[in-house]
Amino acid sequence: MVVVPVFVLVSLVGGAFPSFSLPANLLVLGVGGTLFWLGLSSRLPRRLAPRRLSGSAAWWLVPVFALALVELVNFAYGSTYAHPTLSLLADPVLDGYLARAALYFGWLTGFWALVRR
Repeated sequence: MVVVPVFVLVSLVGGAFPSFSLPANLLVLGVGGTLFWLGLSSRLPRRLAPRRLSGSAAWWLVPVFALALVELVNFAYGSTYAHPTLSLLADPVLDGYLARAALYFGWLTGFWALVRR
């Protein structure tokens, strides 16, 4: 009950900062460090992790590996017009406040799911 409103507030504040600015980086480091610390501590009740992934869940790894491969190749060639990195392609979308706030919220909830495992 408390986590979602706090995450909404943090994401609304984080969305107000420009990308890669000092306040945005400090917010990410502070919140990420706190969640990392909570994940390593035994202060939170844990959910049981599955013993193994099902076959259908393993298919989610295909787009993850494909995007990682594209990012590595484009990084190796340098972020040029012919080979832009994914972060360069996302910059026009992340110029808007709502998109940045929504991605902050997605990052927080995903990290929270990992902390609870």
